[in-house]
Amino acid sequence: MLDPLVRLKDAHSKGLIPDDVFNLTMKRFPLVIEGINRIEKASGIRYPIAYVEPSLVVSSPDPNSYQYGILFARTIPVVFEDKFQVVIQISAPLIAYGLKGTIHAILAHEFLHFLDLMRKISKMELLSDEISGNLFENVYSDETRLFEPRAVFNDRTLLNHITKKFPAGFRDFKLEDKVMKFWADRNLPKSNISLDTNTIKLSAESLSKIKLDPAFISKMELLEEKSSKIHKKKLY
Repeated sequence: MLDPLVRLKDAHSKGLIPDDVFNLTMKRFPLVIEGINRIEKASGIRYPIAYVEPSLVVSSPDPNSYQYGILFARTIPVVFEDKFQVVIQISAPLIAYGLKGTIHAILAHEFLHFLDLMRKISKMELLSDEISGNLFENVYSDETRLFEPRAVFNDRTLLNHITKKFPAGFRDFKLEDKVMKFWADRNLPKSNISLDTNTIKLSAESLSKIKLDPAFISKMELLEEKSSKIHKKKLY
């Protein structure tokens, strides 16, 4: 079992993360565990592997522009030793400075991305179509193709957090201000992601090797059916 905090501890021991920020992140990490347990309980599906990224992850559409987005969490597909898995990367600044409801909403949103990805894989829809995890996707305006939160989660408070945080694109200005002040302005580690790095191309051969649990597939089909009913209701 991978320790989700291994990279954070490593960065701290190398002196990249100061004690106060490290201690705060460690102290608040149980909020993440609580969020993951809550999502599993509300969906009946196991959360993918998650780990804490000890840096502020930003992405800018153009290296020369001052405009960039903070990615508080990312859903990353990885192929490791011929095995395919999805990993959720949660940034340390989110844990240190995010409100509990925000942390849970972001974890839930990444979980919907994970389901979406698995659905595409189960339907072999990813052939040359790459999995794009770019900023524009992560602006969360991808409401049309995501599983409908109400179809997936039976937890009213969690749903309120999600709908409040992601009406059309996630922005939490208070959180962003805090992160700029307590993380960026102190020159703590920052990773800059170009928009195409979070993309993997899976060949038909490697896709055909991915074995998904039949129970998981039928669960996803049910959720997809429920989601499309909710979408239709919204349209009329």
